Amino acid sequence: MTVTANLLQWPDAPRTGEVTDTLFRRGGVRIERILSTGQASPADFWYDQAEDEWVSVVQGSAGLQWDGGAITELAAGDWILIPAHKKHRVERTSSDPPCIWLVMFLPSA
Repeated sequence: MTVTANLLQWPDAPRTGEVTDTLFRRGGVRIERILSTGQASPADFWYDQAEDEWVSVVQGSAGLQWDGGAITELAAGDWILIPAHKKHRVERTSSDPPCIWLVMFLPSA
């Protein structure tokens, strides 16, 4: 089966809040598209995932904060591979334009 879609088009518009769509799931791989409109992780929250996480910003911008305080800024077209159990949080996301993320979760190497 062939499936096509556009990463920049959303079924319902306008949206408020953060929205996650699972686009693909197979054999330990999951691909998600996330629409963020100015959201950030709570100050005391850290992601500590068992999977490797490949993240790309398709539109807008975002900042990821690492355990220890360093921040990595991401703009449209940027991508990063976050190893499993690398603690991180979303420091900020753009709202105009909204931040659209493409995220792949992969079994850790």
